[in-house]
Amino acid sequence: MKIELPGELVTLLDIIRWAASQFEITGLHFGHGTDNALDEAAALALGVLRLPPDLPAVWLQSRVSQAERTALANALEARLTERRPVPYIVGEAWFCGLSFAVDERVLIPRSPVAELIEAGFAPWLEADSISQVVDVGTGSGCIAIACALALPNAQVTATDISADALKVAEVNVTRHGVADQVRLLHSDLLSTLPESATLDLIISNPPYVDAAAMAALPQEYRHEPASALAAGEDGMDIVRRLLPEAAHRLSDHGILIVEIGYGAAAFEAAFPNLSVTWVEFERGGTGVFIVDAATLRNAFLTE
Repeated sequence: MKIELPGELVTLLDIIRWAASQFEITGLHFGHGTDNALDEAAALALGVLRLPPDLPAVWLQSRVSQAERTALANALEARLTERRPVPYIVGEAWFCGLSFAVDERVLIPRSPVAELIEAGFAPWLEADSISQVVDVGTGSGCIAIACALALPNAQVTATDISADALKVAEVNVTRHGVADQVRLLHSDLLSTLPESATLDLIISNPPYVDAAAMAALPQEYRHEPASALAAGEDGMDIVRRLLPEAAHRLSDHGILIVEIGYGAAAFEAAFPNLSVTWVEFERGGTGVFIVDAATLRNAFLTE
C-alpha cells in the first residue's frame, strides 16, 4: 500500500492528526512506547523529523517541506503496511529520559524498572553501597547504561547471549560515553562471569512469553527477536535458570530484580515457596519482583 499524504495537509499537526486516523482505521496494535493512535502518530512524526518528544505544541503548527513529507509518507507506509513498531522505523527509543539506538536485533525498551533506576534502587539498596551491577540480557544496553549514569561509582557488566544485540549495545555505550563504566559480555545469563565476582545488584528483563502468548502475538511484536521473548511452555524457562545462578553470585546485601510482565501467576505457580516482593510503580507497570540474597540462598543453596 503506497501512502500519499493529501495535499491539504500542510503543518506537522495536520499530518499527525491524519496519521492517527489512519492508524485507527487500520487497527494497529500499540505497546512500544505509546498506547493510543494519537500518541503513536506524534511519536512517529517527531522521530522522523528528529524533533524531541517533548516538543512545545506551538511548533506543531510548523509547515513541513517536500522532503519531510516524503520521509513522513515512507515512515507511515512502514507502520501501516509492514506493522513495524515506531522505534524501529525511526531507529530510536527512549528509556529513563535517554535516547537509545534500536533495530530489529534488540527488544524495544519499555520497562517500568526505569523508576527503580531513577530512585537509585531505594529503599532496597543504598546507592553508595552498589559497586558491582550485572544487567542480564542487556539487549540495547538501556538498563545497564541507565544504571551506570544513575550510579556513577558502580561498575556495570551487561551480558547477552546474542552477539548481534551486543553490537547495538556497543553503539549505545559509545553514545552515552560510559565505556569506562559498562563492560559488555557475551554470556548465557551469568555463565561467563568470573567465579570470584560478587554482585550487589543483578537486574534482568529476560524472555518470559509463554508458548500460547507467542502464538497469539500481534504482528508488531513479531518484528522483535523471538529469542528475546519466548521462554517455553509457561514462560519461566529462563527464570528457572537465573534464580540459582543469582543465589551463587549475590553479595550478602545484594538483591535480584527481574521483570516478567504478565507472568506473575506463572512465576508463583513455578516457585510457590519463594518469597519475593512485587514492585508497585507510580507511573504504571507490573510484573517486577525483588528478592534478596538470603532468600535465594535458602531456596536454592540448601538442598
